[in-house]
Amino acid sequence: MGRIYDGFINFFKQDEWPYQEIEGRPLIRTGFAGKNGEWTCFAQAREDMEQFVFYSIAPVKAPAEKHDAVVEFITRANYGMIIGNFEFDYSDGEVRYKTALDVEGGEATFTMLRNLIYINVRTMDRYLSGLMKVIYTDISPAEAIREIEG
Repeated sequence: MGRIYDGFINFFKQDEWPYQEIEGRPLIRTGFAGKNGEWTCFAQAREDMEQFVFYSIAPVKAPAEKHDAVVEFITRANYGMIIGNFEFDYSDGEVRYKTALDVEGGEATFTMLRNLIYINVRTMDRYLSGLMKVIYTDISPAEAIREIEG
């Protein structure tokens, strides 16, 4: 499909990640199992922009009555984050973590892609337990973040 897409394929092969190509789209599906859960991930090749984008999709969606609490939680989590950010879809309650790499005029190395992907999944794993507590218990978003960040 292009050099960005091929870069993801090469990474997944070299790092021995199982993956599935999404026919007709510049997307690759994979998964990750961390200490706090398992979730689906997507690698997106933005060939025209020369960008790699990697998403971890939280394994649960926030119900409407928890939207405000989840938005506060991810806003608190995002504050001070250097690489990547959490995103929230109000239409269906989906929470995802995104990392991206712009390689315009250059090449992405194996190490750059490894960092892009592993920072992503480690961050989702770190914050997933707090997200679940905010969705399924009455813990405040501030307390959930304090538990995670110390």
